[in-house]
Amino acid sequence: MYINLSLTNNKNGDFMELNLNELLNVTARALSSLITLFLVTKMLGKKQVSQLSLFDYVIGISIGNFAAEMTINLESNEINGILAVIIFGFVAYIVSIATMKSIVLRRFFIGTPTILIQNGKILEKNLRKVKFDVNDLLEEIRTAGYFDLSEVEYAVMEVNGNISVLPKAEYKPLTPKDMNIKVNKESICANVIIDGKIMHKNLENMNKNEKWLNKELKVKGYSDISKILLATLDNNEKLNIYERNNNIKSNDVFE
Repeated sequence: MYINLSLTNNKNGDFMELNLNELLNVTARALSSLITLFLVTKMLGKKQVSQLSLFDYVIGISIGNFAAEMTINLESNEINGILAVIIFGFVAYIVSIATMKSIVLRRFFIGTPTILIQNGKILEKNLRKVKFDVNDLLEEIRTAGYFDLSEVEYAVMEVNGNISVLPKAEYKPLTPKDMNIKVNKESICANVIIDGKIMHKNLENMNKNEKWLNKELKVKGYSDISKILLATLDNNEKLNIYERNNNIKSNDVFE
């Protein structure tokens, strides 16, 4: 089916011709590209979409270029683009498996951390190695929360480019252990109600059931679960409830 849609441009009287077949073709290519990228990303795992190593970054850019070319270049073969994305994704997957098993390959593909400050002294040679100047270092140190370089014992550039900072002993924040204070063990909260619906599996993982939950809700004065936006439960049986609050107006202090 070939349909031409002619639109008049009022400014110069020209006509713009739209080919409906091309629009449908681009739409189909875009969807196939998106599906392929999603499947490849799932194969590579969460590491691919978090902090990337240099190798992951190169793979990500290449796959993105292939997907874009496959979508908008109607003269190219769509299968070739999909194949290229799959091949690059498969190579990245093989490399990720290999780097988990071999330290040598891990150092080659992923790299190793670089010490930038050691015993409070800046290592100028390592700064040049990572293409950093003093201003870059000071900026990263400030980002880590230290505005006085004399408070820093070690600073390490990780393989993903982030800077990890170890402060000197006298500048470390106090902890309950330092003050001999006993604290309750922390635990991850489970979402037991989301959007007014009970998450039975999460509740079961916390060794509780719906009967227990309903009882606790009644104690807290909640008889209608649909009015609850979120409810969380920790290992200490602390149930936190967040009501729906569509009527509350934001202060909008960040506009």
